[in-house]
Amino acid sequence: MLLLGIDIGTSAIKISVVDAQNQQCIASYRYPEIEETPITAVRQGWAEQSPDMWWKHVVNAIDAMNKQQLYQPADIGAIGIAYQMHGLVIVDKDHRCLRDAIIWCDSRAVEIGTNAFQALGGESVLPSLLNSPGNFTAAKLAWVKNNEPASYDKIYKVMLPGDYIAMKLTGEVTTSISALSEGIFWDFQSNQVYPPLMSYFGFNNQIIPTIQPVFSEHGQLLQSVAYQLGLTPGIPVSYKAGDQPNNALSLNVFEPGEVAATAGTSGVIYGVSNEKIYDKHSRVNTFAHVNYTLNDPRVGVLLCINGTGILNRWVKDQFGHGLDYVAINAQASKVPIGSNGLRILPFGNGAERMLDNRVLGAQIANIDLNKHACQHVFRACQEGIAFAFRYGLDIMRDNEMHPKVIRAGRANLFLSDLFAQIFVDVTGVPVELYANDGSVGAALGAGIGAGVFETVQEAFRHTKPLKVIEPGVNKEYESIYLDWLHVLHKQLI
Repeated sequence: MLLLGIDIGTSAIKISVVDAQNQQCIASYRYPEIEETPITAVRQGWAEQSPDMWWKHVVNAIDAMNKQQLYQPADIGAIGIAYQMHGLVIVDKDHRCLRDAIIWCDSRAVEIGTNAFQALGGESVLPSLLNSPGNFTAAKLAWVKNNEPASYDKIYKVMLPGDYIAMKLTGEVTTSISALSEGIFWDFQSNQVYPPLMSYFGFNNQIIPTIQPVFSEHGQLLQSVAYQLGLTPGIPVSYKAGDQPNNALSLNVFEPGEVAATAGTSGVIYGVSNEKIYDKHSRVNTFAHVNYTLNDPRVGVLLCINGTGILNRWVKDQFGHGLDYVAINAQASKVPIGSNGLRILPFGNGAERMLDNRVLGAQIANIDLNKHACQHVFRACQEGIAFAFRYGLDIMRDNEMHPKVIRAGRANLFLSDLFAQIFVDVTGVPVELYANDGSVGAALGAGIGAGVFETVQEAFRHTKPLKVIEPGVNKEYESIYLDWLHVLHKQLI
């Protein structure tokens, strides 16, 4: 049997077909191929994308991948979906979008979430939600209710981005505890949608979709859609998860103490625990992991930095003068450790949760016009991102997460040997690099949900690290990090 994985990213849709027998990817496709999916920002701090555009990109990607003729589409037996987290999609009773999705890096609902946290009382909210409502999906929905009442009144169901794509495939509207927890709807104490929050915002429980396990049938492929995609009618969508829980799955991170990381548009460290822990300031966040059950409550503690890969891309566009990332990394490697005093704060992509939802903006500090050139900016960018990871990891350590090793896919910033070594030296934690991919993880998740694999372990029996990076090469980074921290603290005053 073949398994189809769909990853709804911010920059692009990535899809893969995996052979269930050997867990090997036999075909993949990215759409758009070169350009990135646009983000609409009508006002500063806003970020929206069209769910209908996501769907068109999914259709185009599957069509293009089928035309590679590397497999028989009829052999695909299950579909899994990974998706950008914390987005808000609202549809009417005819399953039509009522507005563009308010996506994860949109900052408009910060004040709404903060006010809700204060009104409901942190001592009551945190043990139940494990987070402040902050800038998550529930607060974004409240913004729509307050500012676009005509659209709000037509809402049939509220969804996360992956729920929407599953609906387009199957006609069914479902969600999961994991999805509701990332939207900050789920009450971990009473195991239901959190009544005080729903009451405070004036939400009707009827707008919440049917709740299914992550690994379960979320609907069967509609005949009309199957014909459009060249697939078999009736095959199940058997897995849906946010991109970070899915990244952890793709790295075989399921058990307490295991930790995953990614450094794409945003940067994330995601650690699994069997304790319902929370940060009192919600600087890091706790969500139900893909294998969360009421009897075995596995949770993922997530550190998110909005401005990582997006900063690296901005630096490339502004200072690269036509260079590709390989050439940029080569130039950065020639610069001394610490970039001759140049410091960069990578916080230019909306409100940063680990900075108490501050919209700080990216900063370049200590520029010396007589000694700094483009290559210094290249290295300072990667150092600044690694320093931001260290800052967040120290918060996780304060919350009893002490990783002994971090697993990451050899992708995005971890394609840079320079960045990977800086990351390890700054955090002091070894990194295992794997040939993982979010869409491949979604395909394997589909196999688990469809019962193709007897156990989770069977789905990852061929998973081995490509490389292990040990800390200690550049011990002088501790003092450089403290200097970067001083720059950050001056901005936070």
